Amino acid sequence: MRNLHDLPRVRLGVFPTPFYRLDRLSEQYGRGIWIKRDDLCGVALGGSKVRKLEFVLAEALDQGCDTVFTTGGAQSNHAALTAACAARLGMKCILLLKRRGVTEHRGNLVLDELFGAEVRLLDMDSYDEIYAEMHRIGGTLEQAGHKCCYIPVGASTALGAVGYVSGAREIAVQAMAAGVRLGHIVSATGSGGTAAGLLLGAGLFLPGVKVTGIAVDSGPFDKIVPRLAGEAAALLECPFQPEENAFQMVEHMGPGYALPNPEDTPYIEELARTEGILLDPVYTGKAFAGMMQLLRQGAFDGQDDLLFVHTGGTAALFAIDLPR
Repeated sequence: MRNLHDLPRVRLGVFPTPFYRLDRLSEQYGRGIWIKRDDLCGVALGGSKVRKLEFVLAEALDQGCDTVFTTGGAQSNHAALTAACAARLGMKCILLLKRRGVTEHRGNLVLDELFGAEVRLLDMDSYDEIYAEMHRIGGTLEQAGHKCCYIPVGASTALGAVGYVSGAREIAVQAMAAGVRLGHIVSATGSGGTAAGLLLGAGLFLPGVKVTGIAVDSGPFDKIVPRLAGEAAALLECPFQPEENAFQMVEHMGPGYALPNPEDTPYIEELARTEGILLDPVYTGKAFAGMMQLLRQGAFDGQDDLLFVHTGGTAALFAIDLPR
């Protein structure tokens, strides 16, 4: 296996992020529940994309890029974190965002401006059309002497997924230090890269641990995630042979992508009121609610503890009201 340190990487986050047991919630549900606080990674309001961007932007710098393009919904966490990381590296950031959902000057759109990103809201539903527009704008910039990096939605590429292979190794070290035996790792899935990295990383560093993705967007993630994991394994020159039932994808999008689900509000409030932890209503809140519903249904086999990966998204609390 190729060493993770052999790949170009620029240090952006403050790692390792906290890993600890949710004592009150564990007592309430009669099962050990732990949390990985990647919302506290030290960049902007935190989130899983920073681990991906450490590898993706390092490659861009190695290629001489000075301008970064990416996309997502109007309130995209990935877009805001890309803007923050580009600012740290002295790179220009251009965000081509879908004019969908909350497009007022709230939440992540405020952060995008603070980080100095150029934001363009597009009336397009197809990411293929947005990528074409990226390259059109980038082509003009490159004629003027700039070098552009084009990051797809969520930075969900093979290289981006490697960021969460590194994250899984970090989890393995922390779990061993805490003396905890994990049975399941659960995270939100919006584009597939985080779950892919966790799936590959669990196979490498946490044998026997199962990965559950809670889909907060539509898409064939049951196919996307294993494909990305396999591509990341090829980058690392390691085998990818997940154990049977090592991965499951559960849909919990609710009324639609980036739209809050009233059924999730009690779970968001429960975590805030028992553990003082904030979840947003359209990403991590949906994932956490989906996990707790599965737990109540007895979907997590065995007696080993659960780990919820908090992948960020707090800014949405200041853009989207919790529904009742």
